[in-house]
Amino acid sequence: MPYNWTSDTASPDSTAPRELHLWPHQSLPPEGYVKFLAVTAVLIVIPLFPLLGSFVLWGILPFLLVALFGMKWALDRSRRDRQILEVLTIGPEEARLERTGPRGGHQSWHCNRYWTTVQLHPHEGPVPNYVTLRGGGREVEIGAFLSEDERKALFDDLQRALRP
Repeated sequence: MPYNWTSDTASPDSTAPRELHLWPHQSLPPEGYVKFLAVTAVLIVIPLFPLLGSFVLWGILPFLLVALFGMKWALDRSRRDRQILEVLTIGPEEARLERTGPRGGHQSWHCNRYWTTVQLHPHEGPVPNYVTLRGGGREVEIGAFLSEDERKALFDDLQRALRP
């Protein structure tokens, strides 16, 4: 699951702050990225062997290189856009959510823990089972990039964690 608690949820010391780290699922690990581009390059080169030494090769080669580098650019862009980290810190008196976006943008929200509520919006949000935290006069989303089932599990985890 693309989120985890950094401290034990069943800790006997309930005053210790707990952190929840959330990140988007990365379907293509770095090793898979390299292998995919290498296999694609090999599959592009194999049909070019009969064209070695001909002028046709020079006519086709720029388009194949543009296709290969376009694929690399798209994969890199997708990876950069998925570089999101949300950190929810639940202390004895305060709940704080810090979000670092894909382009380095930073957003912060904090509220008295006693007034913090977790809400699940089954149909009203931009995604099904949209999870929000409300408190301090604001309502903020958390884990919108998770799958529908993961958001349900997150909602249950947050309700347990924020209980007095």
